[in-house]
Amino acid sequence: MPEYSDEILDSNQISSTDKEGRPIPVTIPIALAPGITVVYTTRLGGLSTGDYGNLNLGGKSGDNPQAVMSNRITLSEAVHARLSLVSQVHSGVAVDVDDSFVVNTPFGFDVSGTHRSVEEYQTGRGMETDADGRKHEPTEPTGSAENVSQVIEADGQVTSQSGIALGMFAADCLPVLLADPVTGVIGAAHCGRRGLERGIIESTVELMKLKGADPTNIIATLGPRICGDCYEVGDEVADQFVKRFPLTKTQTRFGGAGIDIAEAAMIDLAFAGVHQVVDSMPRVHAATEYLEADPELAELCRTDGEGPAELAERIGNINHSMCTLENPLWYSHRRAALAGKAHEGRLLALIVRQ
Repeated sequence: MPEYSDEILDSNQISSTDKEGRPIPVTIPIALAPGITVVYTTRLGGLSTGDYGNLNLGGKSGDNPQAVMSNRITLSEAVHARLSLVSQVHSGVAVDVDDSFVVNTPFGFDVSGTHRSVEEYQTGRGMETDADGRKHEPTEPTGSAENVSQVIEADGQVTSQSGIALGMFAADCLPVLLADPVTGVIGAAHCGRRGLERGIIESTVELMKLKGADPTNIIATLGPRICGDCYEVGDEVADQFVKRFPLTKTQTRFGGAGIDIAEAAMIDLAFAGVHQVVDSMPRVHAATEYLEADPELAELCRTDGEGPAELAERIGNINHSMCTLENPLWYSHRRAALAGKAHEGRLLALIVRQ
């Protein structure tokens, strides 16, 4: 049995709040390399409610902006780093955030297109800060309930700075986290079906190389994602996908054709020269077992309508702990859709060099 992390084992920490009374996010850390950590957020330890409960970190799906802001602030504090968030659009585009990073929110750098409330503008929260430390509004308030700040569209991020947690939102798509521990260059890629087809892994690795990283030194890990047994896309899509990624077509447990996006990512990592891949599954499996009696998770299962009401039954039905559809720890767009929901939250997969 893998060792449990201190963060997961400390039940007092899991149930505690910060100095402002906000729930502390329940996260699963992965030690990728000395001084470099990957963190997966769960649905536990936040202020979101309803279909977004409880630790929604996505800012474009209609959740209460104050809840999202609180969740992000406490996450930043928990990982001891400033978050870097971009607007993910299923592209093959990666960006060097060192070219544009500025602290423009209480939790770090947000160019993800997050909706912000008028109150945030009126109180100065969420305002951008220029190089001289002067605050300014990124957009003019319109009087409507929501405003959007500067947006950078990309599905990969890289940095050579310490203390910046590159974040990728997910709710079925695959986050891939990468680090060259020799140079300290880190990267994160959002690998949905279309992003994989458009070469997002290659783009991210190439940008890391431009900053001095060597693919032979890069260590990667694959985050939570919908598994090949659950990701049903139909024969037409699967047959097109398999032309780019051989042997990735599956027969899902629902009876139709599916694809394995994790296997596709492994193919492109190899083509990019990245051959060191750390398996996140043992730590995630251990954390899932530890949380199998967690009251907050039990309440989410009882009320979310996305499967059996009993947590023990949900846990017993898991075949792949990394699968966002199967494991109730994660948000899943497909699971929410199967339940007839119009909304769901987003987890964040982070990588940071301290």
